[in-house]
Amino acid sequence: MLVAHFITAAVAPLLVRLWGRNGFYALAIVPGLATVWALFQLPAVLNGGTLTESVEWAPQFSLRLGLHMDGLGLTMTLIAAGVGTLILIYCARYFDDSEPGLGLFAGVFVAFAGAMLGLVLADDLIQLFIYWELTTVFSYLLVGHKAEKKESRRAAMTALTVTTFGGLAMLVGMIMLGETAGTYVISEIVADPPASGPVVTAALVLIMIGAMSKSALFPFSLWLPAAMQAPTPVSGYLHAAAMVKAGVYLVARLTPAFGDVVVWQSMALFFGVITMIFGGWKALRQYDLKLVLAYGTISQLGFLIALLGTGTRAAALAGIAMLVAHSLFKATLFLVVGVIDHSTGTRDLRELSGLRTSMPATFWITVVALASMAGLPPTAGFAAKELALGAYTHGGALDTLALVGLVAGSTLTVAYSLRFLWGAFLEKEGVRPTPVHAPGALFLAPAAVLAGLSLVGGAASSTADPFLAVYADTVPPGPYEQYTTHLALWHGWELPLLLSAICVVGGLVLFYFRNGVAWLGTRLAFVNPERNYRRMLAGLENLALQVTGSTQRGSLPVYLGTILVVLVVATGIPMVTGRIWAGPKPDLRLWDTPVQIIPALIIVITCLLILFVRRRLFAVILVGIGGYGVAALFYLLGAPDLALTQFLVETVSLVVFVLVLRRFPANFSAPALKGRRIWNMAIGAGTGVVMAMLTWFALAGRQEPSISEGYEAVTREVGGYNIISVLLVDVRAWDTMGEISVLAAAAAGVASLMFVRRRAQPRKAPGGVMALSVTKPPEPVKGHGAVDLGDLRIAPRNMHVKPLWNRTWLPGADSLPTERRSIIFEVVSRFLFPVIMILSVYLLLTGHTDVGGGFAGGIVAGLAFIVRYLAGGRFELYATAWVQPGALIGAGLALATGTALGGAVFGGDVLAGGDTYVNFGFLGEAHLTVALIFDIGVYLLVIGLILDILRSLGARIDEQIERDAAHADETSRVEARAHAEEVTS
Repeated sequence: MLVAHFITAAVAPLLVRLWGRNGFYALAIVPGLATVWALFQLPAVLNGGTLTESVEWAPQFSLRLGLHMDGLGLTMTLIAAGVGTLILIYCARYFDDSEPGLGLFAGVFVAFAGAMLGLVLADDLIQLFIYWELTTVFSYLLVGHKAEKKESRRAAMTALTVTTFGGLAMLVGMIMLGETAGTYVISEIVADPPASGPVVTAALVLIMIGAMSKSALFPFSLWLPAAMQAPTPVSGYLHAAAMVKAGVYLVARLTPAFGDVVVWQSMALFFGVITMIFGGWKALRQYDLKLVLAYGTISQLGFLIALLGTGTRAAALAGIAMLVAHSLFKATLFLVVGVIDHSTGTRDLRELSGLRTSMPATFWITVVALASMAGLPPTAGFAAKELALGAYTHGGALDTLALVGLVAGSTLTVAYSLRFLWGAFLEKEGVRPTPVHAPGALFLAPAAVLAGLSLVGGAASSTADPFLAVYADTVPPGPYEQYTTHLALWHGWELPLLLSAICVVGGLVLFYFRNGVAWLGTRLAFVNPERNYRRMLAGLENLALQVTGSTQRGSLPVYLGTILVVLVVATGIPMVTGRIWAGPKPDLRLWDTPVQIIPALIIVITCLLILFVRRRLFAVILVGIGGYGVAALFYLLGAPDLALTQFLVETVSLVVFVLVLRRFPANFSAPALKGRRIWNMAIGAGTGVVMAMLTWFALAGRQEPSISEGYEAVTREVGGYNIISVLLVDVRAWDTMGEISVLAAAAAGVASLMFVRRRAQPRKAPGGVMALSVTKPPEPVKGHGAVDLGDLRIAPRNMHVKPLWNRTWLPGADSLPTERRSIIFEVVSRFLFPVIMILSVYLLLTGHTDVGGGFAGGIVAGLAFIVRYLAGGRFELYATAWVQPGALIGAGLALATGTALGGAVFGGDVLAGGDTYVNFGFLGEAHLTVALIFDIGVYLLVIGLILDILRSLGARIDEQIERDAAHADETSRVEARAHAEEVTS
């Protein structure tokens, strides 16, 4: 079920692109089937059964992938999947086909639904946290759907910041709780909670903070009203039925285990009641219908946290009943607001008038939903609120205080419910009837279904009681509960009914004096969370600016020198005083063979020379020579793989430096002072000595056999002969996965530094070609895969220039000036290119058994493209490397990741290996391994990285140079023309 959601999310953009907004109907099938599947689990759950799936993930860290469905999990599944289905159907009529980014919105929405299902079904604390953060990220994308609006971006960032802060606090609490309990399995923790103590208390406080931030309780309430910038379907799902319920669900999940812990109960009651009152009071002052509902949602979330965190069976039963009722009526009301906004063009209740007669169906749907929110019979909200008030009528002083707060909050709920009804539908004096574009039946259907369930839920509350009691029975009765409570529409003439009547009367009074309430609310608005949040961020940014200005002086040598000095002092003192080494001193061997002295001397000499050269190019070349010396040392020490990789990396680095140096002055800005040279030499020498000593002590201080002694056996086991390659793609494949991910991120970073301009639609010319550059190349040759159209250099699509093999060696070189061309270089590079590419493939294929591998092969292939670029220029690069670098990087990362996941699917473990021998007849027998597929992904990614660097630091800088040269020529011509005119006159 979860996998189906994420697969659907991946294909959602394609469906919406093909079918437009009607694609939402197809997307609704997946959560709809999940809802039907959940309904089929009702009999088993009613009989006290549970559904559990568990897969060991990292048993050494007590981590597993576990899913667990009981009464609470089934309830939340029905809410998340059922309401999600109806809102996806609603989206098909809410959006237009022309809506920007609609496909992405659809994919993220379905992915959020899958993450929410994973959250409520997760049976592992760490797994729950992962889904928790996924909902945070997806909600950020959904709230910021209209990225062109500053308000949407700010609202998305506010929601992300606040909920992420709470999530991190919650993660610390979960780790503390899991370590104390000895397990991270939620069902085991709830069944056998750890004994109370300072660690458990601190863990529960942190977890409650995370739940409060997610469910927008005070003082974290500010993000939810800001998030109303999101489209209405997002508000109806995330902010009514799904995301904000995550914190409520977490409290409900842990209350059976920790409901009797004072800090848990007191935090839930205090912050829940305070939030209910403050949210309801703020709702009375709003004029935007969505903001009325937003603050009403905050109020109701406080109500739910208070109920589910109390720790008694009666409150738990009332809480889960109110949880269901709230999801139904609040989602209905948000959808109604979307209908009103679409039909009238406004959500301002001061501008709406007379909709009761012009939109009767919408009016009656709203009446039912508002009656449930206000707690009026015969709705589900009434039955739940009756039970909630009854849960505190027989308690002590704390329960009495909570009851007073809940009555006050419920009174405010009635008042803002009436304000919504009056503001949206009733006639107002001095306001003309609002013109209406009548909504269609399909547009109203989801809201009508939810409102109907609210109405049926009240009448069927006794029928639903056994199901909801499955969760409530996991919470022990309170000390003052004399009998088992149950959910019903009518409990008789008791105190809760009187309190409900008081709430209704009080709400009518507040609504009648609404103008005075608004005036009083403005005078009493001492605390503005949004304003305080902005001030806090501004203060933090100012503090960061001051700290950065005081400590970051913009000098890389100063930064590096500071780091190295601290390293030398912090590690040198323990070595000198003997604290780092307590045993006998190890033997010191200066070299294995005297030949090693030669590259060592080369490294030392080049490092010293770098201190004295003034030309940047000389300094770069000296650094490269030092790197080649290190490669030689690797080779002499018996590590040809490392030597080859070091040699190739140094070569590519040298080329990249040279490309960048074209935009720098030839010499350094100022010669280094003598004192600075001595200081740099001292720091370098001290760092080298310290690192050498640390390595010496670390190797000599080994107490156990080296793990490298088992490498040979592991290599034979996976069918390889090259220990280094086997380590990279088999034993330490997780490290390699991380490294290639960093490479992909680096490629994106390099490209973003150069391609900072928004990509516009390519300008097309006759013949199906597109512009590559606005720079006119020198003396373009027509017919060689390029067309000269004034100041536009045109090349075929996909940056692929077809070479004319019989007319030129390097077709892209024709665009270069004559003085920059070398026919010998062009011919040699043309001959060398296929040879180098074959060599790269050879290194790739033999890496598991001999020197080489995907990384080395990728760099060699990249060097082949570098040679073509240096010989023929940027258009030759486009002609040779016609595949986009991003496609290669993505394909490589996807291939490596797919191989890793394939191991879990077919081999039982992530990155599981395997090998086989395949007979190719006269070609011989080949040894094929799963690691080879993984290595091909690395190979493609490295080629894409080098091509991306060449395009960014090579071709783009070429364009800048050409543009500057053209501008200089034009300036010279203008000046010459002006001078000639002046002489003539």
